[in-house]
Amino acid sequence: MSTPSPFFPAVSPAELEARLRLHLLPELGPRRFRKLLSAFDSASAALSAPASAWRALGLPAACSEPRRSAEIRERARATLQWLEAPGQHVLMWDDPAYPALLAELADAPPLLFVAGEPRLLESPQLAMVGSRRASQPGLDNARAFARSLAAGGFVITSGLALGIDGAAHQGALQGHGKTVAVLGTGLQCLYPRRHVGLAAQIIEQGGALVSELPLDCPPQASNFPRRNRIISGLSLGVLVVEASPSSGSLITARLAAEQGREVYAIPGSIHHPGARGCHQLIREGATLVESIEHILEALRGWQTPVVESISAPLDSVAHPLLALLHAAPHSTEALVQSSGWPLAEVLAALTELELDGLVCNEAGRWLARSR
Repeated sequence: MSTPSPFFPAVSPAELEARLRLHLLPELGPRRFRKLLSAFDSASAALSAPASAWRALGLPAACSEPRRSAEIRERARATLQWLEAPGQHVLMWDDPAYPALLAELADAPPLLFVAGEPRLLESPQLAMVGSRRASQPGLDNARAFARSLAAGGFVITSGLALGIDGAAHQGALQGHGKTVAVLGTGLQCLYPRRHVGLAAQIIEQGGALVSELPLDCPPQASNFPRRNRIISGLSLGVLVVEASPSSGSLITARLAAEQGREVYAIPGSIHHPGARGCHQLIREGATLVESIEHILEALRGWQTPVVESISAPLDSVAHPLLALLHAAPHSTEALVQSSGWPLAEVLAALTELELDGLVCNEAGRWLARSR
């Protein structure tokens, strides 16, 4: 007799369909979902219970009224059809295959939809998050750190957003590593659309897309902060690469701290608004990160030998202008003043450095780039 797949739900088809219907009900979050299963022993029994029994548990009418509706049944049927395709799974919080670190959360998702490789969710993960409007050096840092950490055996977990998130996923893929994208939408409503190709590449290279939301859930602002607890909950630690004080990345970092995870932050120039969130985290106790070793120090034993190492940018800087730009962004005029070089010499050097990919110009200011 064949052994059932560890990623096929360990419940009957009827109970699976009932859990999917429960999951689709409005105003029924993780805690209420668990309350129902605890009170009635199964989703099937919960769906059959009278509305008065739901009210007795303190659940609003908005939860109970639509549970037998044709729309809910049809959406559950469509989900079951989605699960029949290869590489598409649902993990349940009471299933042995559910990621153990995430299961520790009081509000762990009762259902987790996965496109790609579910086993990856049990691998050592490091979350990388940051600004959607990141600077070029921030994007470079995200790619470089993700590439190196992936080479060290960590799965890179992020949120598929524009900016730092996307750069982190790309860096892991460039390093032939694995990456997990936790979405703030359903898996059939990938957002942002600009990253549809990146999402496909993540799956093709053995990674996974993950969401707690119904497959057909469109982008809604309130869902993105909620998914941050999953990003941090799956991971051993969170690295904030670049963020303003109002960034959602700081929510992820604080959730990580509350969950007992490590929090890391890369410092930046005091003149760069995108560094202020990281500086705030460092003041609050996050580990200041200038090299990959600062991350690995707290995670010894989890990773395989690191193939590539990133040192602090200044360690390998020989060019005087690069040293100035690693310290802070400069205008051309400021570089002339700080270096004492003639304007023509500064311009010639900047042109050479830009061609080598070591500097870039943003809004009239020169910034150093990480390789």
